[in-house]
Amino acid sequence: MSLSPEQENAMLRKLLVQTTRAYEEQLSVLSEKEQQLGWQATHDALTRLINRHEFERRTHQLLEHARADLSEHALLYLDLDQFKIVNDTCGHLAGDELLTQLAAELQRHIRDSDTLARLGGDEFGVLLESCPEEQASAQAERLRNSVREYRFHWGDKTFELGVSIGLVMISDHSGNATELLSAADIACYMAKDSGRNRVHVYQLDDAEVAQRHGEMHWVARITKALEQDRFVLYRQKMVSLKGKPDTHHEILVRMIDEDGSIVPPSAFIPSAERFGLMPAIDRWIIDHAFSYLARQPNDARPCLSINLSGASISEEGFLGYIQRQLSYHRIVPADICFEITETSAIHRLSQASRLINELKAVGCRFALDDFGSGLSSFSYLKNLPVDYLKIDGNFVRDIVHDPIDHAMVSAIHQVGAAMGISTIAEFVENGDVLESLREIGVDLAQGYGVEKPQPLYEDFAAAGRLPMVSA
Repeated sequence: MSLSPEQENAMLRKLLVQTTRAYEEQLSVLSEKEQQLGWQATHDALTRLINRHEFERRTHQLLEHARADLSEHALLYLDLDQFKIVNDTCGHLAGDELLTQLAAELQRHIRDSDTLARLGGDEFGVLLESCPEEQASAQAERLRNSVREYRFHWGDKTFELGVSIGLVMISDHSGNATELLSAADIACYMAKDSGRNRVHVYQLDDAEVAQRHGEMHWVARITKALEQDRFVLYRQKMVSLKGKPDTHHEILVRMIDEDGSIVPPSAFIPSAERFGLMPAIDRWIIDHAFSYLARQPNDARPCLSINLSGASISEEGFLGYIQRQLSYHRIVPADICFEITETSAIHRLSQASRLINELKAVGCRFALDDFGSGLSSFSYLKNLPVDYLKIDGNFVRDIVHDPIDHAMVSAIHQVGAAMGISTIAEFVENGDVLESLREIGVDLAQGYGVEKPQPLYEDFAAAGRLPMVSA
C-alpha cells in the first residue's frame, strides 16, 4: 500500500522525533557516566572522601597560595593504631565499615574550609587552611581525642582505637607537595615510634632520625626472621563459579615475631619493599611453597598462586632461581601460578614480559593482580600474555549496590573472555557478591565469603627448616 506525500512526511517527522529523543537520552546517560567517572578519579569509593591524587593536587594549590601571599597552612598525616587488629580479627568487611565510620567522625571535627582525604589503607590526610602552628596543633589534638573516644562495635566485639598524627607546616619556604607529604609521613612515624596515639610536629632533623630508626628496626627484624626461618605460609582458596573441580589456593605469608606472635603482612611488607628485602622474602616463599607442593600426592596437588614483588621481577638472576627451584623440587609447572600486580608489571614491562614468557614456555601460569587499578589497563594485555586477570577488589566489594563497579567487573570479564583469559574476583565477602559474579560469568572467586586464610601446615613447626637450594 503506497503512502501519500503527507503521510510519508508525517512518518519521517515521527521517526526524527524518536531518534532525536533516543539520542538525547543517550547523551544524558553518557554525561552522567562522565560525571561519575570524574568523581571516581578524585574520590575514594569506600569513604567518599577525596583520594590521595586529589589531596596532592590541593596540597600543591595551597602551597602556591602560601608562596603568593605568605599565608601559613598545615598538613596532618593520620595513621590508625589499631586498625589491623579489627581487620585481622573480623575481616575486611569490618575494616571497611570502620574506615567509613571514622571518615564521618573526622569530618565532623574539621572546618568547612579544611580538606579531609583518605590517602590509602588506614591513613588519612587533612589540610588546614590559614592555620598557624599553635592552632594546627590544637586541631590535631582534637582529632586525636575524637578517635580515642570513639568505640567501634562489630557483632559482640567492641574496639578502642588510637591514631598517630604527623603535622607539617606549609609556608612560602616549604618544599614541593611530595616533600610535604613525605615530611608529614615521617612525623607520623615519629609519633608511632614515641608510643603511638600522639601528635608529632615535623622538625628538620626528623628525616634522618626516622630513616636511621626505621632501617635499624625493620631491616634487623626481617633479616633475623629470615635467618631463623620465622615466617609461615597461609593459603586462601579460590572457588570456581562454573562448577569446575580445579583447586586454586593463593599463598600468603606471615612473620613469626620473637615472642611467638604472628605479624600480618601489612605490618612488615611495606618496610620490606622500602628497604629492598622483598626479593629475599619472595625466595623464601617460593622455596617453602614448592617444598610443600612436592610433598602432596600427585592426584591431590592444588594450583598454588604465589605473589612476586616488583623488586624481584627486576632482580638479575631471579628468573634462573625460579627455574632451578622448579627442577630441584620436581614441580609440575602447571601447578604454579605467579601473581604480579598490574602496576608492577606496567612499570617493569620489559622485565615482566620476559619473566612471563620464559616461565610460560615451561608451563607455569600467570595472573595480573589488582587488574583495573591502572589508567590504561586493557592496552597492556597484548604485551603481557597472562592466564588470569585478578580483578581489583575495590570494584568487587560493592558490586551488588554500585552499578559502575558492576559495569567495570563485567567489562574486565568480557575483555578477558575475548582474549581467552580467565577472571578471578577478590574481596568476595558474602553470598550476594558471589551470586552477582556468577551471573556476570567471572571464573573464580576469592575472599572471606569463600574461605578465610588458613595455615598451609596445621602445625607451624612443620613449616620451617625445609630443605633449601642455593640461590
